[in-house]
Amino acid sequence: MATPRQPREPREPRVLLPQLKLDELLEELQARIDAARGTRDRVHSLLEAVLSVGRELDLEQALHSIVEAAAALVDAEYAALGVIGPDGRTLSAFHTVGVSDEKITEIGPYPQGHGILGELIRHPEPLRLSKISEHAASYGFPPNHPPMRSFLGVPIRVRGQVFGNLYLTEKRGGLEFDEEDESVLSTLAVAAGVAIDNARLYEDSRLRERWLLANAEITHRLMPGSERSEALDLIAERARDITGSALAEVAMPTADTPSLTVEIAVGEGADAHRGLVLPLHEGLMGLAYSTAAPVTSDDITRDDRITAEPPRFLGLGPAVAVPIGTGEVGARGVVLLVRKAGRPVFSDKETEMLQGFAAQAAIAMELAERRQDAQQLALLEDRDRIARDLHDLAIQRLFATGMTLQSAGRFIEHPKAADRVLRAVDDLDETIKIIRSTIFGLRAREGGAGSGLRARVVRVAGEAAPVLGFAPGVRMEGLIDTEVPQRIADHVVAVLSEALTNVARHAHAHAVEVVLTTDGREVVLRVADDGVGIPSGGRRSGLRNMAERAEQLGGRLELGGTESGGAVLVWTVPLPAEA
Repeated sequence: MATPRQPREPREPRVLLPQLKLDELLEELQARIDAARGTRDRVHSLLEAVLSVGRELDLEQALHSIVEAAAALVDAEYAALGVIGPDGRTLSAFHTVGVSDEKITEIGPYPQGHGILGELIRHPEPLRLSKISEHAASYGFPPNHPPMRSFLGVPIRVRGQVFGNLYLTEKRGGLEFDEEDESVLSTLAVAAGVAIDNARLYEDSRLRERWLLANAEITHRLMPGSERSEALDLIAERARDITGSALAEVAMPTADTPSLTVEIAVGEGADAHRGLVLPLHEGLMGLAYSTAAPVTSDDITRDDRITAEPPRFLGLGPAVAVPIGTGEVGARGVVLLVRKAGRPVFSDKETEMLQGFAAQAAIAMELAERRQDAQQLALLEDRDRIARDLHDLAIQRLFATGMTLQSAGRFIEHPKAADRVLRAVDDLDETIKIIRSTIFGLRAREGGAGSGLRARVVRVAGEAAPVLGFAPGVRMEGLIDTEVPQRIADHVVAVLSEALTNVARHAHAHAVEVVLTTDGREVVLRVADDGVGIPSGGRRSGLRNMAERAEQLGGRLELGGTESGGAVLVWTVPLPAEA
């Protein structure tokens, strides 16, 4: 028996899509998935870059990391970070990625901030170009520079001030930088500003710590009573090391004369500076001392305030002179620091820290001098007490003993015994005279200020200037005032005066250099001029006098010529074993 058929349920109508339309939808879906994945990956890369640059505390390394991260984020072949200089118009530093060291050498000096780079300095806003050459500010590249077409530039701000700019060129694949690249790079620039600020704060704190340690070291060195020259040498060494300078000098005022003497010089060409006598109101050091304020120079070799002779700053550039101590006491000396040519100029913050260091060093020197004064006063008081005791006690007793012996001698009948007593009385009398001489020596005071050989030499040179028609150059090295005794110092002054007088009368010179040195074994006076030299048949009375002075002291006088045709006089005298 057949089973009856069940009625079929009605079916929904089927929509038949063409295969081509379905493929398009799948491709669009895949594209959106890829775009979302790409956006996710790019955001992830941006976060990694932000974390990477934020970890760096060394400023130079932080800047380099920022450039590398920028190039990777926007897929640029070349990237650079230009740091804007103190003038706000040019670049003081340029950090690059993508260009080899050999290529940089071929290209030449780093850009200063002209053309497109300068456009971003003048207008600190994001700048995106499909072709650099089409912009009005573009004027081409230097020889050997790699070709660059597409460009993206973004400023980096630190605490609201433009620190520098990121420059990206040549997006890989021949593509152009788009709005997303600009947005990503602008975000990185914000993070870079924070990272740079943190690195600068860390660098400042480390720098201040080094200055404080240097001050503590100087104070520790001065307090036990070390020589001033040791403290000055330490000031120069620490200042040169901390600021990355090639040369450091310390000049101190010369007593009773309007001049400074370079007592300490360390670094490149230090021998040409050590012992130089400089005017108080000229040059960087003289101006810093007379105004009690820092004086800077972008390039000391081209500075009109620096005398051309003698040439002593070859290969050097930025410089700063800072007074040692300011305020009511005034400057006690000057520190000069000079960096190599091409190095950054001294910033206001560096100068401020250096000035604080010099002020603290001056306080340490003041305290040390006060301590020495107190010790000297205690010594003088002790000498006065000893002298008083010798006078009031020893001499009186010796005198009484002599009187007693003299009276007793009248009652001695034996002639030899009486004679011995009289000789003893005479010996007591001589002893009293010796003690009186010792008392006088204990109470004697040293000569007044300006009586040292250094000051006397500077005075003689200054007095000769009107006769010569120019100021002689003066340089002194060694412990001139300490190791040269008064007797030899008088001869040195006389010989120098005679030598300068001879130059003024006969040499027709335009420049004279006076060099006085001592190494503890001998003192050497050298006077050189650029005049006509010593004529063969001229009068020799002055030279004979100088030669006789040298011979009396066991020394010698040597005469010679210079390459320019002038004369050189060298007067050498040995020093006694104990000056």
